[in-house]
Amino acid sequence: MNQNNLKILEPMKYYWIYFLISLSIIIPGTYSLIRYGLRPSIDFTGGSNIVWQIQDELRSEDLTAAVTSVGAVIKEQSRDGNKLSLTTSPLESDAYQKLRADSRVVAAKITELEYQTVGPSLGGELIRKTLYGVSLSALLIMLYVAYRFKDLRYGISAILAMLHDSLVLLGTFSLLGHYAGVEVDTLFVTAVLTILSFSVHDTIVVYDRIRELKKHYGYLSFVDIINRAVVETMGRSLNNSLTIIFMLLSMYLLGGESIRHFILALLVGTISGTYSSTFTAAPILVFWNKLSTRKNSK
Repeated sequence: MNQNNLKILEPMKYYWIYFLISLSIIIPGTYSLIRYGLRPSIDFTGGSNIVWQIQDELRSEDLTAAVTSVGAVIKEQSRDGNKLSLTTSPLESDAYQKLRADSRVVAAKITELEYQTVGPSLGGELIRKTLYGVSLSALLIMLYVAYRFKDLRYGISAILAMLHDSLVLLGTFSLLGHYAGVEVDTLFVTAVLTILSFSVHDTIVVYDRIRELKKHYGYLSFVDIINRAVVETMGRSLNNSLTIIFMLLSMYLLGGESIRHFILALLVGTISGTYSSTFTAAPILVFWNKLSTRKNSK
């Protein structure tokens, strides 16, 4: 691209618009998080997932009575043709075998497709480890970015961009959980950590370009350098992200039901991460620089 053209493009001139766009997405999601929270799967709450294929009729009241007779409670149930899916309170192996041997269940001629139990203590431990892992990752990333670019502002801005992506993803799934019954599980945690690493990687690409331009165009203002860095890296960032997005869309449309919400989380996070690396992390540096300039001029 011709260098003279780069001087005309000033995407950071409208940095406040990018902040407004981010806030318009984050605020509804954050409100949903505060009011409704996330809808946890049994990976976090503890319980049993049971999927049966039923040949003969099994009335809902008979199923409830059979589950209650072994000391469990049905939390959710759904039917899809002759496939019955149940989520119950933790149902250990012995109790589950008693349930299968119940005359009302035997009469339905069931075939087991899935049986999984997670204890509540394991769910609580998973939540704690997830929070520790995310917190430690954020701290190490901030220190690494600050050390690499010799400026704490870069590290803090990268973490704020990560926070932006986290709130977008968590808020989206909070809304989906409340209105569509979408649950978050261990795959969702994997998606969050994957997206955070993607976001930081994309942000570092922009920051690295800023550093290189400062060496060659030291006579330019910091904001002009950021403008150039954003313009020069935007094409690469969009090309990489669109490749990922098209692949994820194909997997979402053609993949199995068990990974659909995982793919959706990656898709939302990739879009948010692509946006934040250019239109959140860089504008934060611009805003910070303007505040510092005003403070020093007084």
